[in-house]
Parts: sequence; C-alpha cells; structure tokens
Amino acid sequence: MPETGPPRAARLLLGLAAVAVAFAAADTYVVVLSLPDMMGSVGLSVDELQRAAPIVSGFLLGYVAMLPLIGRIADLRGRTPVLVAALVVFAFGSLVTAAAYDLGSLVTGRFLQGVGGGGLVPVTLALVADLYPANRRGVPLGVVGAVQELGSVIGPLYGAVVLSFGTWRDIFWINLTVGLVLAAAITALTQTRTPTRIPDSPRPKAPVDPGQVVLSTSDYPFWRRLDYLGLALLALTLTAMLLVMRQPRGLVTSVSLGGPFVPFSGGGSIWFSQVGVVTVVLAIALLARMLLAKHPLVDLSDWWRSVREADLVGAALLSVALGGIILAFATANPEVQVFSPAGPYYLGLAAVAAVLFGLHNRRSAAPLVPHGAFSQRPAWGAVLVSFFVGASLIAALVDIPIFARITIADGSQIKAALVLVEFLVALPIGALVGGLLTRRMRAGVVAASGMLLAVVGFWLMARWGFESLHDLSSSATLAMTGLGFGLALAPVNAALLASTDDSVHGVTSALLVVSRMVGMLVGISALTTIGLRRYYAVQVGIPSPNDVCSNGKTRCAAYTRLIEAAGIEQLHAIFLGAAICACVAGIAALFCFRGARTQDVAPDRALLGV
Repeated sequence: MPETGPPRAARLLLGLAAVAVAFAAADTYVVVLSLPDMMGSVGLSVDELQRAAPIVSGFLLGYVAMLPLIGRIADLRGRTPVLVAALVVFAFGSLVTAAAYDLGSLVTGRFLQGVGGGGLVPVTLALVADLYPANRRGVPLGVVGAVQELGSVIGPLYGAVVLSFGTWRDIFWINLTVGLVLAAAITALTQTRTPTRIPDSPRPKAPVDPGQVVLSTSDYPFWRRLDYLGLALLALTLTAMLLVMRQPRGLVTSVSLGGPFVPFSGGGSIWFSQVGVVTVVLAIALLARMLLAKHPLVDLSDWWRSVREADLVGAALLSVALGGIILAFATANPEVQVFSPAGPYYLGLAAVAAVLFGLHNRRSAAPLVPHGAFSQRPAWGAVLVSFFVGASLIAALVDIPIFARITIADGSQIKAALVLVEFLVALPIGALVGGLLTRRMRAGVVAASGMLLAVVGFWLMARWGFESLHDLSSSATLAMTGLGFGLALAPVNAALLASTDDSVHGVTSALLVVSRMVGMLVGISALTTIGLRRYYAVQVGIPSPNDVCSNGKTRCAAYTRLIEAAGIEQLHAIFLGAAICACVAGIAALFCFRGARTQDVAPDRALLGV
C-alpha cells in the first residue's frame, strides 16, 4: 500500500463503521438506567429482577452466539454487505424493542440488537486489516478500540439524557433512526459506476472481493433497480406489525374500528386476531418476494447460500455451546451466585455442543473456522490473552461499583456508577495510546505494559478501606487501571490480524471478541467464588448481633459495619484475583506475540496515512 494510505472513500467507510461500533457499544450499557422502566412496561415490578434477566442475557446471547457465523460470512461475501446487514438487523431489533408489549417481544428485540451490534465489531476489525498493511494497523485499531470503549461511557449518559426528556422507548426509536441513517450512508458511499478495489498491502494476499467496498457496479441508477413491490410489502408489513404490537388505544377501543384487534378465541394472543393474521400473511408474502423475485429488495436466497457456505451446522453447534455458557453465567447475581440455578445443565449442554463442534470442524471440508486459521502462535495467543483480559476487566466493571455502594454511595446505584466513570474514561484514551505505541513497539511489550498497570491498580484496590474513595489517590488508581486495559486493546487485535490470512480475518476477529466475552463471564464466576469464600471465612469470626448491639437489637450500626467490613474483604480477594488474571494476560502477551510483525521498521509521522 502506498504511504498515502487507503483512498479517501475507504477511510470514510471505516469512519462510518467506527461510529456504528461506538453507537452499538453505547446500546450495550443503555439499559443501566432504563431497565426499571422497561420492566414496568411489560408488567414486571422492580422486585422481579430475576425474571427480567433475559432482557440483558438476550442481548448478550445475540451478541456472542452469532458472532462466528457473521465473521465467516464477512470473509465469504465481503465486509461492506455484512456491515450494512448488521446495521439493518440492529435497526430492526431497535424497532421491535421500542414497540415491545410483553417480555417475550422485548427479549426478542434485544436479541436482534445484539446480533446486529455484535456483528459490527469483527467486520470493522477485518476492514482495518483490508485497508492497512500489518505495520500500519496500530492507530486505526486503536481508534476502533477507543470508540468501542467510549460507548461504555456514553451509553448510560445517553440513556439518562433521553429519559430526562422522554421515555425508555424513545432510546430505541433513536437507535432505529441512527442505524438506518448509517446503513444508508454506507450504501450511498459504496454505490459507484466502476468497481473500486481496496488497495493491496505490500505483502502477498488473496484477491479482494470487490463486494468488500462496492455493493453494486450497475450502470443503471439506483432508483431504476429498486424493488418497489418489495418495498411496498415491507412498508405494509412493518405498519401492520406496529399496529399489532402497539395496539393504538384509539383504534382498539373504537366500536367501529376495534373489531380486527379482538382475538378469535376471545382471550388469546393479539396475533390470533384479524390484524395479526394479516400481518403474518404480509410477512410471508414479503419473504416469498425476497426469495423468488429476480431483483428483490434483499436477495435472501443469495444470503442463504452464503450462510450454507459458512458451515451452518458448525455455526449452530458453536452457537449452542456459547449460548449455554452465557445463560449459565449471565443470569446469575454476581454478588451472591457463581452461576444461575440451571447453570450446571446449561454448562453440560455447552460442553456436549463444544465437543461436537470440534469433531465437526475437524472433519468438515469447508468448516466454520478454516483449518490452520490459528496455526501461528500470535493468532491463538491473542485469543488466550483476550480471555484473561476479559476475566480481569469484569472485576473492575462489576466490583468497583459494589465497593463504592458499600463505602460512599449509601446503596445508591447511580452514585456507585459515577465512581466507575473515572475508570471508563481512561479506557478509550489508553486504546488510542496503545494504537500509537503498537506501531513503534512490539505488540507483546505494549500489551504487557498495559496489563502491568492493571496489576498495580488492582493491587492498590485490594488495599482500599472505608475512606479510600474519598481520597484523590483512588481516582489516580482507577484512571491508571483503565489506561492499562485500554493499552492492551490495539496490540492484541494487531497481533491476531498480522498472524492470520486475509481470507479468515472476519471469523478470527469474531472469535477474538467471543473469547473476551466468555472470559468476562467465566471470570466473574471464578472471582465471585473466590470472594465468597473469603467473605464466609471472615463472617465466621463476626460476633452475633446480640453480642454487638445493645438492648437486644438484631441490627445496629456497629453490626452493620462488621458485615460491610466482611464485604470489603470479599472485594479485596476479587481484586487480587483480577490482578492475577491481568498478570497471566501480560505474560502470555510477551510470550505469544513474539514474531508478530505489527510495528514499522522505519516509523514515519504519517500515522494514519492521511
């Protein structure tokens, strides 16, 4: 690739993809403040938090379980079509969530949002690899990592701003609009009369599919190729669906217009009413149009071929394995549970599916994960490092707010979350710095340096007491730890992309993201186990309330203080466990990333090639 870098249109495409990643990441955290209102809208009280767990776990399930399949399709079809498709799925999930009328529809919408939002990350990482040679990817990967982590800061703030002026549904109506605007912008950018190839890097690489940049190269104007019948069916289907889901009061209660909304059985689901049946018929007609038309609005038959080429059986088995892990850990209360009550059954199912996937992937001629994709040490090492980074990171995201709630926030979730902001703000800054350093230093050194900062940060947290968060030094500790985690993002991604073939960047990037998410889920389980053991060990030495409190009281300030002290001991054990995980990640990065050529031999000042 010439030193001027990729063409301006390609850089703009990457910029739009990065914005999409940031917005989807913000949506991951947007339910932090809106969850109670969402629960109330579907008939759940605040006390029924366990029943509302699928609202969160449904998003995680879609985010993680479908990632490998999406990444592989991006390798086969090209980056841009999958990027646009992911945005459309995210937008449709936002529509379903905004119009949700019960828990099932709400979870379905969040699942679709997870599928679309999760698919954006590996496709964008693979796009960076397509546009930049291995020795120039540090900064763009740092930018992508920074905007992704910035979403964790923006998400709760974005939700708070919207909730101050509207309802929780407005959050997802805005998501719908932004998702469609980004999809339209990327489509418009990639519509051209002449094919435009992504510039090749200096090293030999497989031919680049023009579909990675160009959606259409037809000489006919866009409006002459549009499937107007399919567009009309889509509009009618969505309108009917919204009528079923929102059930406008003015229509439902009308004597003359409310009849179509009455279920045939009198008390059944609204889907078994006239308007519900019409909606289903319209959806079937739209599906048939997309499958059978010569020039459909969306060529589903072509997409289905891509899914089959990507190894549908392998994708299904891996999705079951990942889904079992997610359901086992994500529905548990991290303060008191290792995993959910049904966790052992989910884990057993996941283990069986994982074994079957391994056998199938080894024997398949065209597997989901191509043979030899992770043959180089930096490639599988990046997955290993990502796992331990996730296992360590989750301790900060979950347990720092818990510590703050015990010591300074008087049980307030909002005050406790504000303490975490000091950590979160440093993450994107560290990601940018890590991208810059990766171009000039070895990836293993940069990642290990970041993990060293995290180790020191967690070690200092393990020494915190009741008054520590009132001291300015705690802010420095939080910022240093966040900076350390940020530093590790770009070098881990760069090592993976530099050590895998161009033809598998999508699926390998997806598995890297999956490894981090699984590491977070397993990490919170293991660290919670360690913490609970410490808590029970300390609790044994606490006198009974009758011995501590006067006048026979069963609860008093002195006794509460002892219980809180035991809780702090529990968190200290978790922080030390997180420090060990970070240490393992740093050592693994030093060992595994040797030989990964990610830095410039003769660095210049044109970091972004612009």
